[in-house]
Amino acid sequence: MTENQPPQNQPGQNPPGPQGPERTQQLPMYGQHQQQQFAPQGGQPGQQRPDSGPQGQRPGQYPAGGSAYPQFGAPGTHQGTSPGPSWPFGPQPGTATATAEKPKKRAGLAVVALTALLVGLAGGVGGAAVYSATNDHTTNTPSVTAPLNGNQAAPAAAPDGSVQSAAAKVLPSVVKIAVATSQGAATGSGIVISKDGLIVTNNHVVAGAGQGATITVMLNDGRTVNATIKGTDPLTDLAVIHANATDLTPATLGSSGKLAVGQGVVAIGSPFGLEATVTSGIVSALNRPVTSGDEQQDSTTVFPAIQTDAAINPGNSGGALIDLAGQVVGINSAIKTAGGSGQSEGGNIGLGFAIPIDQAKPIIDELVAKGKATHARLGVTVGDAQSSDGLTNGARLGEVTSGGAADKAGLQSGDVVTAVDGKAISSGDALVAAVRSHRPGDQVTLTVTRDGKPQSIKATLGSDNGNPTG
Repeated sequence: MTENQPPQNQPGQNPPGPQGPERTQQLPMYGQHQQQQFAPQGGQPGQQRPDSGPQGQRPGQYPAGGSAYPQFGAPGTHQGTSPGPSWPFGPQPGTATATAEKPKKRAGLAVVALTALLVGLAGGVGGAAVYSATNDHTTNTPSVTAPLNGNQAAPAAAPDGSVQSAAAKVLPSVVKIAVATSQGAATGSGIVISKDGLIVTNNHVVAGAGQGATITVMLNDGRTVNATIKGTDPLTDLAVIHANATDLTPATLGSSGKLAVGQGVVAIGSPFGLEATVTSGIVSALNRPVTSGDEQQDSTTVFPAIQTDAAINPGNSGGALIDLAGQVVGINSAIKTAGGSGQSEGGNIGLGFAIPIDQAKPIIDELVAKGKATHARLGVTVGDAQSSDGLTNGARLGEVTSGGAADKAGLQSGDVVTAVDGKAISSGDALVAAVRSHRPGDQVTLTVTRDGKPQSIKATLGSDNGNPTG
């Protein structure tokens, strides 16, 4: 595969397992990980996205608004109850929910597959991208989705560095996003990045907003405003929309590069349609290679995720992962679920994944300026290198593109990459994620094994020039 595509099985590798029709999947055994696709609806077993997609969509699929970039990340389905008959579109009788397809099973990969967390409005809201996607549910039974405002006591003062203090700083900047199409409706979350209405979210949250679709944003103060798509990037599962408002409160974007394992973090979004929901946890791991994809559009998302045990569920997709200083460090995008292939629902089991904000920032800037984004490229197909015991122990290079970054650096077909800039590479997906964490023109040092001998090779990454499939 190329760095913009999932690794292909190399000789000696275990072939991918069969796919199923649902988004939930069994947790992989140690040493085996199932790969799944992100999709606004439906999903593959074991992986699920936190937001929900319109009816009829397949997992990882983006119906419109970004079809030119059919790669990064696919939305998954989300489950939950209807947010009520009056917001934003009223009950959707007869609306079917979209289901995500099962992820492809890849034995021996040390990569977690995710599910998209989208929730159909008629049956629930919200969605974060997860290793396995769950099916959306539809129902005409209204439910309360907003906290009641009554004669409540004033909240206690929040000490600096507390979850309460961090949440108070960011809650005004996190919104609920609803997309309605002729096929149904779905919702997710978003983060305000400018006073005049720019909002960043996951591509799979708004991918279904094609011709005739409407996007509605519910602000933290209860107002609802219309929005349009500014730019989308399926390869990184990011999108920017423009809401019809000029008085929004932008969030402060921090630095994911300063995060440490064990550090406290907070997730904010609209799981199952429950807007302004705050959950807390820690950073469980960094640079976790997360793989998801869209079979229908043949797109694949691989990124070096922030793993957290903060509760993330369908509807959280596109919401904020923040540190205790109240700064955004990640964009919630996927979760791992424990549901079996016979189940259609899934939720938090303490394995959530967010796109690092340091990786997202340059993509967001390009989407705002040009509506599309560029990505770093090594110029080589990759697969998994396996040891005699069947475990993956690096990324084996396949075809090297003539004149590409790998070719110019002297890399050869059959080389096994075991580290990038000193960080271990355990699989083909891990190498793809490492490359995507960089920008075109960056120089990286690859630790390569050739003919049984290790060596270091420096490479200057090329660019896909906004054409991730080219």
